[in-house]
Formats: sequence, structure tokens, C-alpha cells
Amino acid sequence: MADNNSLDGGETVRRQINDQVMIVQILVMIFLCINLLLIVTFFKRECFYTTTRYILFAVTLLSDSMILVVTDILLILSYFRFTIQVGVCVVLCFMLYLYYTVTPFTLTAMTLERYVAICMPLRHGELCSTRNTIHCILIIHSLSFVTITVVLSTLFASVSLSFYTQFKICSMEIFFVHTWQDHIRSGISQFYFLIMCIIIVFTYVKIMKVAKAASGDDKKSTRKGLRTVVLHAFQLWLCLVQLWCPFIERAVLQIDFMLFVQVRYFNYIMFGLAPRCLSPLIYGLRDEKFFLELKSYTLFSN
Repeated sequence: MADNNSLDGGETVRRQINDQVMIVQILVMIFLCINLLLIVTFFKRECFYTTTRYILFAVTLLSDSMILVVTDILLILSYFRFTIQVGVCVVLCFMLYLYYTVTPFTLTAMTLERYVAICMPLRHGELCSTRNTIHCILIIHSLSFVTITVVLSTLFASVSLSFYTQFKICSMEIFFVHTWQDHIRSGISQFYFLIMCIIIVFTYVKIMKVAKAASGDDKKSTRKGLRTVVLHAFQLWLCLVQLWCPFIERAVLQIDFMLFVQVRYFNYIMFGLAPRCLSPLIYGLRDEKFFLELKSYTLFSN
């Protein structure tokens, strides 16, 4: 009788995990299709790929799409318990970790662009030129390389070359052979996010002052920019919470494995997938010029 109950319980858990994996596949496909549609729209008109905010928007779309693809690959590999060579896993995780950092940096740059546009309108054309935007993107990727380079350096110093030829289930945990490695990674990431939060608060306060002094159309435009900053702040908050997820999951794992599975799934949906759908909402639907271009060649056109 106990064996039957155990089998039934195992089957229920298996079915639940199957449903969760299917839900993730549906969400990932939806978000990827939306991102692809927005990327195609971005290249439709010259005014988009020569304007700073739209260029940075495209960077977030590409970054988020890469995150969606790689995390989904890792999820499927983990679900089927499929092992791959550690060297290949390192490449996948390198890409994932890099773009996890690129996204919040780009959001911060987009916030600064709104600050310049609203608080320094006469210098906006000079400071936010296409050339400066390309330099900004290079700086974003360079800063993003710092964290993953430190993580990889500590890994290379901690394991032998034979480690990379082993076959394991791919996950971010293979980077952290020692606990102190995770602490270093977390310290660098939190330092970055502290700087980003300071920038967000600074721009919000400055734009708020301009909003109070503005009138008519200027006030409406400033209020819209203020809401954009708030939405970027919310995205950054989700990214910041994601930093703490591994610590929470590790503590839950010591209590109950099934609870750990549920918590990890919730964290992935809430702090992994959810932030990926906010960028299309902020610029893809709220931006009038972009939305009209999107509407002109979709099924919603007249």
C-alpha cells in the first residue's frame, strides 16, 4: 500500500514538473516571437537605428532574447538529465552571465538618455549621437565582462584541465567550486547594482524637479519620461532580486528538495522571465512612434 502511494506521489510530481516545463516553453516562445517582431520593426525605419534610445532598446531585446534561449536550453538539459562536456557548459554559462549583466547596464544607460533628453535638451543631440551610443554599448559590454572574467579566473585557478573534459549536467553552480567564489561574484554584482540604483534615483529626482517646473506639452512629455524611469527602476529591482535567488534556493535545499524545486521554478518565472517582457512593454507599446510602425505591418493594420 505504501509502495503504491509512493508511486502515485512520484507520478504526480513528475506530471507537475512536465506541466511546468511546458508552461516555460510556451512563455519563452511567446516572448521570443514578440522580441523578434520588435527587432524587425527596429530595422524598418532609419530613425530607429540612428536614435540612441531605440538603439539601446534593441540591445535589451537582443540581450533578453539570448537569455531566454540559453536559460531554456539549460532547463531542457536539466529536465532530461542530459550531460554535456563541462567546457561546452562553461561557454553557455559565460554567454548567460554576460547578458544577465548587459541588460541592467543598458537599462541604466536608457535612464540616463531620458535624463539628458528632459533635463539637458539643448545638449541631447551632442551627447546622444549615434557614435557616442556605440561607445556606450562597448563600455556596457566591457563592464559586463569584468564579473564573468573574475568568475572564470577563480574557476581556472581552482580546477585542473581534466575538469573541462568531464560530462556533467550543465548549471551555473559548476562555476563555484568554493563558497568564496560565489561571494566574490555576488559582491561585484551588488556593487554594480548599487551604482545603478544611485543613477536611477539621481535621474528620477532631477526629472521630478523639471516636471514640477514644466507646463503644457513639456509637462506631459516630462511625466512620460518620469514613468519610463520608474519602469526601468522596477526592472532593475527584479534583476537585483535575482542576485539573491541562489542564496534563498541554497537555504531551501537544505530543508526540503521538492520545496527547492518549486522555489527555483517560481524564481525563474518571476525574476528570470518576467523582466524579459517589460522592455517590449515600455518601448514597444508605450512609445507612440514605435507602436505606429509596428501596427503598420501587423494584423492590426487597417
